[in-house]
Amino acid sequence: MALKMAKNSFRLRVQRRVLLLRRCFCCFWDRILMCSPGRPIRYHILSRATTPASAAGSSTETLPSPQSGHQDQKDSDLVPLKISLLGNPQIGKTSFLAKYIGDEKDEQEDNHEKGLNLMDKTFVVEGARIFYSIWEVDGAEKSHNHIPLACQDSVAILFMFDLTSRCTLNNVISWYQEARKWNQTAIPILIGTKFDDFIQLPIDLQWTIASQARAYAKALNATLFFSSATYNINVNKIFKFITAKLFDLPWTVERNLTIGEPIIDF
Repeated sequence: MALKMAKNSFRLRVQRRVLLLRRCFCCFWDRILMCSPGRPIRYHILSRATTPASAAGSSTETLPSPQSGHQDQKDSDLVPLKISLLGNPQIGKTSFLAKYIGDEKDEQEDNHEKGLNLMDKTFVVEGARIFYSIWEVDGAEKSHNHIPLACQDSVAILFMFDLTSRCTLNNVISWYQEARKWNQTAIPILIGTKFDDFIQLPIDLQWTIASQARAYAKALNATLFFSSATYNINVNKIFKFITAKLFDLPWTVERNLTIGEPIIDF
């Protein structure tokens, strides 16, 4: 009897240790998946059961209390992603970015120097914390040397132009060509800014610019958005679209090709 009890006790100890080792291995493997480079594996950590509201970022989107993005990035449960903003100077890139960052902007250090502006945004999707590091090149010719640094490892690149300035739209092609030298996999998004000024133009000119923008978007295989930072038109929606694309989440927004309204074409 004593021998049998000893054997049972030994077997239980072995089972406990095996279970403990298995839990440690699972925890270690999860950390590897979270920290692995590149785009493929880390996106699958998120649950595919995400609802369209949380994926598309409706009013149910959960935001943590304002905090330093650099400190957040050290947290092991964070999914860090990089996004780039390119386009001519004085087209509203900084205003667009400030509108998206919102109140968190006041909590961050001033990283706007030498033609490169860095801002962070942290939000939650189905319990997983997403960290967007957004790199804006100011657009001046002397700042073009920042394009490689800004574009490398980005998961999405926003090519922006002023809807009231056709020359900034024409320059989108050169911005795209330069960016693709350093990143050929990022999701391209074409964004027309200052929609509130654009709708003051004659309707025939609106139609011409909209048609050209749609043609450019098709050539770049990019999704097209018309936006306004002043009235927060499509600003948040653009980043919610990016999140949905990256994590293969439901996207319920429909195309809008009506002249005089903020166009969405994909």
